[in-house]
Amino acid sequence: MSPRKKVKQELTRQMILNAARELFVEKGYQHVSMRQIAKELKYSHGALYYHFQSKAELFYALVEEHFTMLDQILDNELEHQVEKKNKLKNILLAFIEFGLTHQNHYEIMFLIKDEEVRNFINQGPNKSYEKFAQSIFALCEKQITLQEIYSLFLSLHGFVIHYCRHVVDYEEVRDFAEVHVEFLMKRLID
Repeated sequence: MSPRKKVKQELTRQMILNAARELFVEKGYQHVSMRQIAKELKYSHGALYYHFQSKAELFYALVEEHFTMLDQILDNELEHQVEKKNKLKNILLAFIEFGLTHQNHYEIMFLIKDEEVRNFINQGPNKSYEKFAQSIFALCEKQITLQEIYSLFLSLHGFVIHYCRHVVDYEEVRDFAEVHVEFLMKRLID
């Protein structure tokens, strides 16, 4: 047995998540293996199993991390001391900004679908959507239904998907995002 190679840096969970995120987006979940992730990092694939028991668990950790980021953005917007209308507008814009600023994260959160991870991923998206829905309901000045809130979410999601991979970041479409949100606000406020 040969002695263990000395590595420049100890492999961390975050290093694995960062490499996996890029590969999952580039190649798709089914076409990425733990060996490929390890090769990208220049470590043995066994080193990854110290942090994650399976590719599905690694993917789930990414999704949870990304939804935590989105939840934190929502929480930050809710904490601002501004009138309800502006808070509502800021939440809608923040969702779009998150999706276009963190396109790889967004794609993993909402677009990669695979039977192996479908059962793994249920809690994060549901908790985030519930927080989003409760916030919208509380900030609307008129009665709004769950179906209308879901339609609002789908409209925001559609905007992000439309511009994902066609723009470098949110700043390129900030004006369009503001027009889109103003359009949606008319339904929520009037």
